[in-house]
Amino acid sequence: MNTQEVLDQDYGNTAGEFPEKSIWVWRGSKIQYTTKGQGTPLLLVHGFGAAIDHWRQNIPVLAAAGYQVFALDLLGFGASDKPALDYTVELWEDLLADFWVEKIQQPMVIVGNSIGGLLSLMVAAHHPEKVRGAVLINCAGGLNHRPEELNLPLRLVMGFFTKLVSSPTTGKFIFNQIRQKHRIRNTLRQVYHTPEAITEELVELLYTPSCDLGAQQVFASVLTAPPGDSPAELLPQIHSPLLILWGEKDPWTPIAGAKIYQDLVNTRDNVVFQPIPQAGHCPHDEKPSIVNPLIIDWLAKLD
Repeated sequence: MNTQEVLDQDYGNTAGEFPEKSIWVWRGSKIQYTTKGQGTPLLLVHGFGAAIDHWRQNIPVLAAAGYQVFALDLLGFGASDKPALDYTVELWEDLLADFWVEKIQQPMVIVGNSIGGLLSLMVAAHHPEKVRGAVLINCAGGLNHRPEELNLPLRLVMGFFTKLVSSPTTGKFIFNQIRQKHRIRNTLRQVYHTPEAITEELVELLYTPSCDLGAQQVFASVLTAPPGDSPAELLPQIHSPLLILWGEKDPWTPIAGAKIYQDLVNTRDNVVFQPIPQAGHCPHDEKPSIVNPLIIDWLAKLD
């Protein structure tokens, strides 16, 4: 089935029908995951504060196109457990690698948004036998900013803020302010270019996990964690095909900062860079009618 046939189908409730979710225990913690469809495996990795449901407009369509789609809630997010520990990109990389061993067990295409994109790069670089290709959607440059990326005043402000967030006395208060629904909605207005894409469903899927026990400690740990490997360090280690999708209106990871990927297109014939017009930081959710066909077309060329 080609892309247009998939998109032209009248799915009715099928396109919006989300697969059942399951639990996998990893290092003593419960990890929520889901799978739908049959075929070449795809693993979808969400970004900071998001969860499986952030892929709700992608999973049914990708599965209907002939792929087995996996998605999970990273430890600390969504409905997965939120134990008190140091959260790092290396921890999540281990989680994804072990999930592949337990549930996938054949070369996959890994798809990630934001921090999920950085994790996809890490898995592709460090576990090449597991990855036949990667799709990066507005890939983050690090879990946090590196000190050299900030001017001195902003570095001081961020340092003060992280101390407040980590404090037992002020951390909970700050987190409770940030996670209020109207503030989540305001943040989404910054990173989504299309106001109609900011639905109550979207706000709720970000808000609900913030009420879980341990969510505030996860938030503080992530904000104070080291940034991890940079894309510039990881890309030379990756030889598998890459599809890079970038919302042109993203204020968090501006397309101007994607030059490293655009330059890669000129030196490697298995790298595709595609801007997404009128989209912000999460084009897979904001513009699924554009992003889904781009992914499906690219995947077809890998088969």
